[in-house]
Amino acid sequence: MIVSEKNIEDFLGKKLFRYGQAELEDQVGVATGLAYTTVGGDTLQIEVSLSPGKGKLVLTGKLGDVMKESAQTAFSYVRSKAVELGIEENFYEKYDIHIHVPEGAVPKDGPSAGITITTALVSALSGKAIRREVGMTGEVTLRGRVLPIGGVKEKTLSAHRAGLRTIILPKDNEKDIDDIPKSVREELSFHLVSHVDEVLDIALVGESNESK
Repeated sequence: MIVSEKNIEDFLGKKLFRYGQAELEDQVGVATGLAYTTVGGDTLQIEVSLSPGKGKLVLTGKLGDVMKESAQTAFSYVRSKAVELGIEENFYEKYDIHIHVPEGAVPKDGPSAGITITTALVSALSGKAIRREVGMTGEVTLRGRVLPIGGVKEKTLSAHRAGLRTIILPKDNEKDIDDIPKSVREELSFHLVSHVDEVLDIALVGESNESK
């Protein structure tokens, strides 16, 4: 018998894991992060929605303490730089903000979602869509610095598997790119960043989107 895509489950059984896929179109308030899990790398959609309110920040999606801190830091950064980012200066007096990471049954933690949350926040508050082919990983500080992370190889392989083509990494992780298989590296565009402003230039539709 010939093994094919149609009958492979007959031999191996049903799929044990479901991996993320790239969005089909550019969206406002939805950014794709790269995560490291117990089964390797995976993509992580981070969604931000706004509703009339007084600046309440709601976090959902079975998030760990570290990721909650990343969300708080991202919110504080965006609030402090609102005018520079083209956002209403008093947005926190008008809106409640809900940050959600789907796949609620899977615990999510670790210091690597800061730039993804920041990008989703800026997108939702400015109305600018995020380029669907972009995946990113990196932590952010209150001053907007992008800090290095781990699991670059696994995260990049997951991005490639999901159909992403542009990868944003912290500048300090440049040395880790050599660990990625050459066949994968050649199909991706890598952008190494030191500040969240560079992330937004690459990820948001209508920004410069220039190679760094």
